[in-house]
Amino acid sequence: MSRIGNNPVAIPAGVTVKVDNGVINVEGKLGKLTQVYSDVAIKVEGDEVLVTRPSDSKDHKAKHGLYRSLVFNMIAGVSEGWSKELELVGVGYRASNQGQVLDLALGYSHNIVLDIAKEVTVETISEKGKNPKIKLSSFDKQLVGQVAAKIRSFRKPEPYKGKGVKFVGEQLRRKAGKSA
Repeated sequence: MSRIGNNPVAIPAGVTVKVDNGVINVEGKLGKLTQVYSDVAIKVEGDEVLVTRPSDSKDHKAKHGLYRSLVFNMIAGVSEGWSKELELVGVGYRASNQGQVLDLALGYSHNIVLDIAKEVTVETISEKGKNPKIKLSSFDKQLVGQVAAKIRSFRKPEPYKGKGVKFVGEQLRRKAGKSA
C-alpha cells in the first residue's frame, strides 16, 4: 500500500490543473509545468487531485507514489516556488552573476562561466567575513536541483578541511588528518 500515493493533493487558489490522455498540465502565477504519466489514473475532483493505480503490482505501486509526488511538486512550484542555496567554502572562492551568467572562481587556473536556464533565477550574496552564497529559485523543482548539482560538481566538498561548494545546511563527513 502506497502511503504517499493515497494522499490527495490540495489545489490552492490561483492554480489550474488539467488532465488529458496521459499528460497533466499545471498552471499558476509563477509559471506552467507539464508532466507525462503512465500506468496510473489521475483525476481532478473539486480542489483536490487524486492518483489511483489499477492493480497492486510492484510497478504500479512504485509509480503511484512517484506521480503523486511529482504532481505535488508541480502544484507547490507554480504557487510558491522552490529554492536552493549553495555556499562556497575556501580561501579565494568567489561567485558573481550578470543576469543569467554565473561566474565562479573555485581555485582553478581559470574562472568557470555557466549559463543558467532562463526559468531559474540566480542571485549571488557576498558579505565581508562570510562565505559567498549562490541562491537559485524557480517554479520547477527538478530544474533547480539539476542546476544546483551541476554547480556543486565543479568543486565537491573535500572531507579534510571541508573546502568546496556545498548546500547550505549540508552535514559533511569529516576525516581526521595525518597524526604526527
